[in-house]
Amino acid sequence: MALSDFIPSDEQHRIVDAITQAERRTSGEICVHVTPRCRGDVYKQAVRTFNRLKLYQTQLRNAMLIFVAYESRKFAIIGDQGIDAVVPAHFWTLEKETLAQALKQGKPVDGLCTVIGQLGDTLAKFFPADRNDVNELSNEITYED
Repeated sequence: MALSDFIPSDEQHRIVDAITQAERRTSGEICVHVTPRCRGDVYKQAVRTFNRLKLYQTQLRNAMLIFVAYESRKFAIIGDQGIDAVVPAHFWTLEKETLAQALKQGKPVDGLCTVIGQLGDTLAKFFPADRNDVNELSNEITYED
């Protein structure tokens, strides 16, 4: 299976562009990882992926991961400890509902772009961008089969 089985090659740039735009408003880092399958608990798999990709290596520990296992119809949105320390308990609710609806409608790119925008807006409240902000993590979609 290829990433293009879930996100068409000609649409992947929309997600990368959405990440780039969102990160202009925040020092937070937003990452998207796609895999066909997730056996077991999707949250645990997302945490393992977060750690394997070393997303914790940001200065403010303010990276987040949108993890999608499309054949398994599972996803998780998680943040590093810097984010979890400052956001309210219900922080992920709107984003999870938005992405779930888009995936059910077969519109993963639209859903991911919308959620990335929402995350950028919300992260900007807690981690506003500054002139010296450096893009610490790649904006490219990561994928495994």
